[in-house]
Amino acid sequence: MVIGSEYLLARITPKAARDRSILSCVFDMHPVAALGLLFMISFTGCAHKETQAAAPPPEVEVTDVVQKDVPIYGEWISVLDGYVNAQIQPQVTGYLMQQDYVEGTVVRRGEVLFEIDPRPFEAAVAQSKGQLAEAQAQLGKTTLDVQRDTPLAAQSAIPKAQLDNDIQANESAKAVVDAAKAQVDQAELNLSFTKVRSLVDGIAGLAKGQIGDLVGPTTQLTTVSQVNPIKAYVSISEQEYLRAASKLNAIAQGKTTNGFGQRNLELILSDGSTYPTKGWFVLADRQVDLKTGTIRVAGAFDNPNLVLRPGQFGRVRVVTGIEKQALLVPQRSVVETQGAYSVVVVGPENKASIRPVKTGERVGQMWIITDGIKPGEQVVVEGIQKAREGAVVNPKQTTASNAGE
Repeated sequence: MVIGSEYLLARITPKAARDRSILSCVFDMHPVAALGLLFMISFTGCAHKETQAAAPPPEVEVTDVVQKDVPIYGEWISVLDGYVNAQIQPQVTGYLMQQDYVEGTVVRRGEVLFEIDPRPFEAAVAQSKGQLAEAQAQLGKTTLDVQRDTPLAAQSAIPKAQLDNDIQANESAKAVVDAAKAQVDQAELNLSFTKVRSLVDGIAGLAKGQIGDLVGPTTQLTTVSQVNPIKAYVSISEQEYLRAASKLNAIAQGKTTNGFGQRNLELILSDGSTYPTKGWFVLADRQVDLKTGTIRVAGAFDNPNLVLRPGQFGRVRVVTGIEKQALLVPQRSVVETQGAYSVVVVGPENKASIRPVKTGERVGQMWIITDGIKPGEQVVVEGIQKAREGAVVNPKQTTASNAGE
């Protein structure tokens, strides 16, 4: 059978029609040879199309599920305060004459911070000393009267009642002298109070009294805070307190149990850094706050360089327990969807499987998984969106520490 050129043109595939030189050769060939050649051209075109459709599996980063004992931390917001905060107030009334300290610097116990005008108190001292001298003179006179009249009364030269009066006058003079001495002591004490001194070693705050102010016992001039060591106050819930009450009370009574009372408190500062020195538990407040249901607990930290100051915020962290043989995965590998959590596990033959899991505590950049995975399995930490259920992936191993970053 002879096949015409029009029929051959109608049956040629579009890819074969691109090369007109090939067609011209085909038409010059024997009809049977031409059909064979056209069949080969069509087959080659289909095979090329199927080869281009295949794609390599997506590359993902995976890490092993780690199993180990993990310390569980409790963490609370803390506010720092001085171990002792001394409110500096004058004990006498007068005009403020001088400030003797530099605000914000360290002062020592007994150091003079302010001076009040001493002149009225110096005058009071002089007056009380004069009254003492007068009382002492009167005491001397009555003493001589008793000494003179005693032998005379014994010889009945004077009435005995006169000697009794002399003795009573002498006793009264002694009492007046004692009172005058007390007035002198009080006047001198008031004079010493014109120099307002620090009651503790610590950092002195800003001055609240200005030179020339009339100040008195109700006037607060400044505050001196002892900051080495410094206290860190946290508020814990009533339930948390009840779980640790026996241990906290043992520490407060000077008894320690199970390592509590040691330096096991960590302080995380507002910039995220951890304070280099660990602290210790000091006290729990006497009552639970009725409004918040929390109780204040205080820890203390050594502060030799005075880096920590009252009023700073931070976070106090302490180990509250040990999770035995916990399963850990990087937090980045856990996907949350409407309150449910899942991870992508790469199993045999590199096939991805989406697993629902139950989560526990977070430990640094890792997450404890309580159900859904097994030790040694591999989870995807990078490229989760590329891994579909049952799809083959190209896993690239990474360490748990790198995966947790």
